[in-house]
Amino acid sequence: MNILDKIMKPKSIAVIGASTKEHTIGSDIMKRLQEYNFNGKIYPVNPKGGIIEGLQAYTSVLEVPGEVDLAIIVVNAKFVLSTIDQCHEKGIKGLCIITAGFKETGAEGAELEKQLLEKVRAYGMRCVGPNCLGVVNTHPDIRMDGCFAESLPERGNIGFVSQSGALGGGILNILKDLNLGFAQFISIGNQADVNAETALEYWENDSDVEQILLYMESIQNPANFRKLASRISKKKPILALKAGRSAAGASAASSHTGSLAGADKAANALLQQSGVIREYSLKDLFATAKVFANCPIPKGDRVAIITNSGGPGIMATDAVCEHGMQMAKLTDATKEKLRSFLPAAASVKNPVDMIASAPIEHYKQTLETVIADENVDMIITIYLPFLGLKDIDVAKALMEIKAEHPEKPVIGVFMTKSEFFAKLSDMDVNIPFFMYAEEAADGLNRLNQQRLWMERAEGNIPTFDVDYKKAQEIIAKSVNEGRDQLTTRESIDVLDAYGIRVCKSGFAKTEDEAVTIADSIGYPVVMKMTSKTTSHKTDVGGVRVNIQSAEQLRSEYQDLIAKLKEKGLFEGLEGVIIQEMVKGNREMVCGIATDPQYGPMMMFGLGGVFIEVMKDVTFRIAPLTDIDAKEMIKSVKAYKLLEGARGTKPAQMEQIEETLLRLSQLVNDFKFIDELDINPLLISEKTGEGIAVDGRIKVRMAEAQEALNYHCKDGVCACSI
Repeated sequence: MNILDKIMKPKSIAVIGASTKEHTIGSDIMKRLQEYNFNGKIYPVNPKGGIIEGLQAYTSVLEVPGEVDLAIIVVNAKFVLSTIDQCHEKGIKGLCIITAGFKETGAEGAELEKQLLEKVRAYGMRCVGPNCLGVVNTHPDIRMDGCFAESLPERGNIGFVSQSGALGGGILNILKDLNLGFAQFISIGNQADVNAETALEYWENDSDVEQILLYMESIQNPANFRKLASRISKKKPILALKAGRSAAGASAASSHTGSLAGADKAANALLQQSGVIREYSLKDLFATAKVFANCPIPKGDRVAIITNSGGPGIMATDAVCEHGMQMAKLTDATKEKLRSFLPAAASVKNPVDMIASAPIEHYKQTLETVIADENVDMIITIYLPFLGLKDIDVAKALMEIKAEHPEKPVIGVFMTKSEFFAKLSDMDVNIPFFMYAEEAADGLNRLNQQRLWMERAEGNIPTFDVDYKKAQEIIAKSVNEGRDQLTTRESIDVLDAYGIRVCKSGFAKTEDEAVTIADSIGYPVVMKMTSKTTSHKTDVGGVRVNIQSAEQLRSEYQDLIAKLKEKGLFEGLEGVIIQEMVKGNREMVCGIATDPQYGPMMMFGLGGVFIEVMKDVTFRIAPLTDIDAKEMIKSVKAYKLLEGARGTKPAQMEQIEETLLRLSQLVNDFKFIDELDINPLLISEKTGEGIAVDGRIKVRMAEAQEALNYHCKDGVCACSI
């Protein structure tokens, strides 16, 4: 048995802090447990004893005569630790601590919460909270409303985790209006022990929970969340409303990747890679939940639309196509059958327009006919009030047909009075109903998104043969010199060591060396300064392109030196890199930025000088799978350029994918890399290869020193590798 069953499926509950005082949490929880007809035993615990809500109260949990599975604790924060001790002595394994006054209040409360967790773990308990609303299980065998929301919970198929107690309470209060119900609800509060990941794993194989909803303000362990959610979302939908979308702190990053990143982009990437459907408002979260609660996962993305008005049918068609789904091509047999009962003025093509005079019988026959079509995967049925046809009667007729044909998703769009939706809240519905066609298309898109995720291959994280030792030595040299930022030359050499295609190049300290290298590479060439003090070379004229001859190279070299001396930047100059001039107009960017919580993020997109303006980039959390790399490349708008628009040579997609995967391996091997940019990754017009023309790597110095065994002896400090 899972120990969480003691909390979510208890046979007996002790309410420690139960009260006779009206409108207190201790009183409300007792009332909710009784009003919802909890199937087990309830033991009120109050130092004064007496009778509470008709039940004998005990002065201590140790006085309770029977076994107790769950203790719901509502005492003052200063008594919580001693209460946990008593619960342990009683043999209680499940705790739900409603009490506030812990880490949300500051350092003193955080210390108290730390001690709380130590006790919970030492005693082999599990704990929801502290500072939470409580827990709910609506299963007929349990019927536990162990929280203090005003309304009793509605029965449904949703497992819901809320990090906000007040928000969770508000949602429980409006479930009836939303036409939704929960199977189980957990308000995790400060999530000292039980968190969203715990709930995900607990509900993974619980048949009563058919979809999981998350309201999160933070993800405590992103790597574990990704592992669990990736697996569980293949079995049942996971919907998340992730709050806290500001990108505060991103502007402090010095790389392109870092400045375009931010905590919300990291969270978004994590959820996407985990198969979690992210919503950005409660309205959308519950609209999508309503669709999953009443619709099966479709077999494909072909949508049929049935309507009694042409305009809404066209708008629904537009919305379906904008989501990238297909309008179903109805078979000739389906069209012939529709013609047999619809009036001549009706359109039997998709969208099927039954015209305004359509009676209920036409709705029923049309839906039955379209559902049976093998070319149809999903259906939107639109109703507008005409000629006295009653909305609720049409809705009932549609639900009767759906009950007979549950295999395909059907969504109703009823452009009618709000009273219609109020009536639905008192009915047992099997179709999600919306006011507007766009909402229905959004719902079908989410169903299709879940289908695609469930069909998506797992993907592999490949391991390439690389020169790890060479890369390590290059980075160690920079660390030994106290530089957290590698020079351009060092950065390119690290990329080269990891098998990333870089420009043919050489390093020169003098004008003559530069000419010798250029002669061996062949003109035209590019000259780039490499400096220990200047990272953005273009700002100081440190990049010279399309150099056609030795004479031009000498002139450009002399001009560069003069300009650096003029700006007082000559001292940091290491030398110049002479590179082959790769011809191509398509400049991409790829890189790595590290989020303090989520770890290394990979970026890919349109690069060059437009990167900060266009922001046509996408992010994924490292490590990347081969499927992640493919999806990254396909997800940017610039993908059409890579395919070979307007006669240009198509890019070598597999080589670009491999570049991303090799970068992922690099940052996994050297976890102290903080930022990395390849900008531009130039697409060669000659070969279609993605070639790293420029590179920039920055490390977190303290972590790098520890990883590379940096130590000092006899006044000499160096890495020992």
